[in-house]
Amino acid sequence: MLRRVALLAAIASLAACSQDPPAPEPVETEIPEELEGVELPEIVAEDAGIGTPMEERVATIGLLNKRNNLSQELELTPGEQRRVGDVIIRLRACERTAPWEMEKDEGAFVQMLVRERGTQSEFRRVFSGWLFKNKPSINVVEHPIYDVWVKSCAMEFPGEE
Repeated sequence: MLRRVALLAAIASLAACSQDPPAPEPVETEIPEELEGVELPEIVAEDAGIGTPMEERVATIGLLNKRNNLSQELELTPGEQRRVGDVIIRLRACERTAPWEMEKDEGAFVQMLVRERGTQSEFRRVFSGWLFKNKPSINVVEHPIYDVWVKSCAMEFPGEE
């Protein structure tokens, strides 16, 4: 009985700890004189995006046929698709990190469709997701014949040289 009481007391004390503390009251402050004349940066709408608009970006995608060891580079813009033999590669988006960010990477949202055996025009989606140039193991295209990877995403950021 004593154990049950101790257990219930412990549970009650833990439940009391999980309550959020009250939010602090706002404090009105003065703007320092040296900052009163400083021009504030223009507010950018959230949907405006930074850098090259998506439809103007160009991704270079590598495609490897493991059977014959032939590889190709495909240059696609978002929304574009290209058929190479029994494979269709679709590009939905491409991104790269901003020049001021420390860890550089490039990625693309790719869909890969492969023609079904014994058919002429039936394709099955075997991959749909983000692929990253510098971290290919994050999301892997698992197909016995074809491999797809991101080589680059051409886009610019404001102020970039």
